[in-house]
Amino acid sequence: MEQPEKQTSEQSEKPNVMGVLVIDKPRGPTSMSMVNLVRRRASECRANRVKTGHAGTLDPLATGVLVLGLGKMTKRLGELTLTNKRYTTVIDLSATTAGHDDESPREEVDVKHPPDHQTIEQVLETFKGIILQRPPIFSAVKVDGHRAYAVARKGKEVVLEPRQVEVFKVALTEYVWPLVTVDITCAKGFYVRSFARDLGEKLGTGGYCREIRRTEVGPFTLEHAHELENLPEIITQEILIPPSEVDQMLDSVDANNRSLKDPSQ
Repeated sequence: MEQPEKQTSEQSEKPNVMGVLVIDKPRGPTSMSMVNLVRRRASECRANRVKTGHAGTLDPLATGVLVLGLGKMTKRLGELTLTNKRYTTVIDLSATTAGHDDESPREEVDVKHPPDHQTIEQVLETFKGIILQRPPIFSAVKVDGHRAYAVARKGKEVVLEPRQVEVFKVALTEYVWPLVTVDITCAKGFYVRSFARDLGEKLGTGGYCREIRRTEVGPFTLEHAHELENLPEIITQEILIPPSEVDQMLDSVDANNRSLKDPSQ
């Protein structure tokens, strides 16, 4: 009978890693594939696998801030998930797609009179505050115990009820028909793809996301993010944000979030 492999001295001497790692996720990979990659590199030369998880998924087509917790920081991922998010999205108003993104075939919309800049800004104002939003059918929302995207991909009808979401800021940053670029700060549970669909419906145009980039998750921004190609093959404590610093960052962002809700503060 084979004997279990003994730990090498190098493995046993490796200190535990614990903290937050922020990745600038490229377009294509899933959030879980990023978790698996970081777990593998953090566990390199260690006797035990390093617990790793994320604080809020990003669609494969989306890029930007993906917050990962390592070691005992995984116990606080629920807390990090509740923080506000910020996105920049490029929306094409000339067509729709089933998934409200460019991974589904385009269905052209005949827009005889494209909206002007002022009209778009006026419509964007209607998204501020607590609103009802219907999740996209290609989402992880469960329908009768099954993920909506799994049901939709089988060609079955998916009916999802609207949910309350909160939008703190929404601003038009660029518009050249048919592309509109919008900056959004929102609470947990907001779907950028649904926003593109709903914006088009209110404008009487098409509406789907050509690009989605998450620029902030709570206090974590692109300035904290490591690009995938620059991520070390062996992840050590040195590149992680330690728990004490995470606490300070969360305290700071709590004050900012309160000011978003109450401009008098």
